Formats: sequence, C-alpha cells, structure tokens
Amino acid sequence: MSAKKYLAVAFVLGLAPFMVVSLPADPAHAHGWVTSPASRQDQCFNGSVECGPIKWEPDAVEGPKGLKSCSGGNAQFADLNDDGKGWAVHSITKSATFTWQLTAQHSTTTWQYFVGSQKVAEFNQGGAQPPQFVRHKVDFGGIRGPQKVLAVWNIADTANAFYACVDVNIRG
Repeated sequence: MSAKKYLAVAFVLGLAPFMVVSLPADPAHAHGWVTSPASRQDQCFNGSVECGPIKWEPDAVEGPKGLKSCSGGNAQFADLNDDGKGWAVHSITKSATFTWQLTAQHSTTTWQYFVGSQKVAEFNQGGAQPPQFVRHKVDFGGIRGPQKVLAVWNIADTANAFYACVDVNIRG
C-alpha cells in the first residue's frame, strides 16, 4: 500500500470513533403492545398481515395522550389505521382478557379500552411500574358484533401513551 493510501486509511479509521459518537441518537422505541388477542401491530410483527415498518417495531406505537388512532398519530405506522387491510377478527364473548407485552416497563397512570368513542374499561396503575406482561379482563357490557377496540397505555412520567387496536366480534 502506498504511503498516501496508508495515511488516508489511517485518517478515516482515526476519525470513525469520533464520527459515531457525534451522530444524533434516535430515541428508544421499545415499549409495548397487545399480543392477545393479537393486535394489528402483532399481526404485522408475526407476518400474518403485510405492513410497513411496524413489522420491526410493534412496541413503538407511541403518541400524545388522548388520541383515538391505531397508529398513535405516527405517519410511518399509518397501515394500522387502514380498516380494510385484512386484519384478523377475534371472536370473543361479552368479556375478554387483553394481554400487553412490555419491552420497557414505564410507570403507568392508567390502561384504557375504547370501542368507538366510548370508554368501556379503565384500570388505574397509580403510577406504579408494571410487570413484563399485563392482563386486563374487559367487560363490553351490551356492545355486540364486529368492533375495533382501541387499547391505550398511559405513561405516568411523560405526556405520551402507547396505542394498539384489536379487531373483535363480540358474541352475546
């Protein structure tokens, strides 16, 4: 190797650690999603429905508290808002247990479940840190038929929440 090439390689290799350290870091996108009954992002994750980048980040559907969107307002996860995408519809009775899988256990205020604009259940965590798997038995009262359930995990120490939609058919 010529002296000029050797110097160029040495220069690049010498700068590489400084360049890596100075690059902006992406925020951590690891938190949680509903795995049972399989949420829309879980279906993307397991490949049963073709989706965009949510396939690799099913636990990253985060947005400001108070949204009613399956994507949590994230344009890169817009596939989750598409009701015609062929989502599996889970047959459930008037009550069902929803399981969240958490990859980061944030202190939590509440867990909420909505059908349309109607809140059907809320579970108060009181700011405590949840375990890796969280289960809620949700009673749908008189609601029947095909429905989209929006599950919301409200974080205690930020203005954000995590969102998951589950398509169900509620039998009487």
